Amino acid sequence: MDFATIGGLVIATAAVLWMQNHEGGTIGSILLPGPLVLVFIGTLGVGLMGGIMKDGIASIGTLKKALLGKVANPAGTVEILIQMAERARREGLLALEDAIKAVDDDFLRDGLQTAIDGTDPDELYEILTAQIQAKKAADKQAAKIFGDMGGYAPTVGICGTVISLVVVLANLSDAAALGPMIAGAFVATLWGVASSNFFFLPVQSRLMRLSGIEVAQMELVVEGILAIQAGSNPRSVAKKLQSLLPPGTAVADKKAA
Repeated sequence: MDFATIGGLVIATAAVLWMQNHEGGTIGSILLPGPLVLVFIGTLGVGLMGGIMKDGIASIGTLKKALLGKVANPAGTVEILIQMAERARREGLLALEDAIKAVDDDFLRDGLQTAIDGTDPDELYEILTAQIQAKKAADKQAAKIFGDMGGYAPTVGICGTVISLVVVLANLSDAAALGPMIAGAFVATLWGVASSNFFFLPVQSRLMRLSGIEVAQMELVVEGILAIQAGSNPRSVAKKLQSLLPPGTAVADKKAA
């Protein structure tokens, strides 16, 4: 589990609350129910309007992924591919049928099974790359929802401020209450801007980053499966796959047959 997003959110929120306290205000004065409900629920509503219900339901899972998702481990995938290449070299491609049952990566397992089934290499490549393109499109749409909400949130916050100012103008006769009412009116703008830049847009960036890592790993898997299907030397497979890993990614040194 990678806590970068949760940790960043905690740090950013703490900074806002610390400044509020440091400037002599009270934390409670910016944690007003009205502005919070309008900004977060209102932004969610307009975000859903820009897509379809399926997108909105899927966004719940993508949010969980952004906050708690595990970062893909390409080094572990390379090790599995090297082991498969060694076994296929010794015993033949059909010998992998039992071995792939223990593989957790669905894309890798299904790709190897397709290769074992005797699929033509060109057709196999087309099948796997089509799956990658489909994932890219799905990930892009999932991230777009949060990006859209990041764009809407500041404007929703301004709407909240305007609503509050209308109430202020309707109560000008109560001079003693004007100060707190005007101050409270700008809380919605604060949370609109803060939610956009401290939550929605960072979540979008996080999802796109995770997608990039996962897609790169899938592309690495395609190269490995095609090499195994072609009967390439395991040492050559290992060198090729390791060259595709991000700098600084370590792979256990295993002797290839």
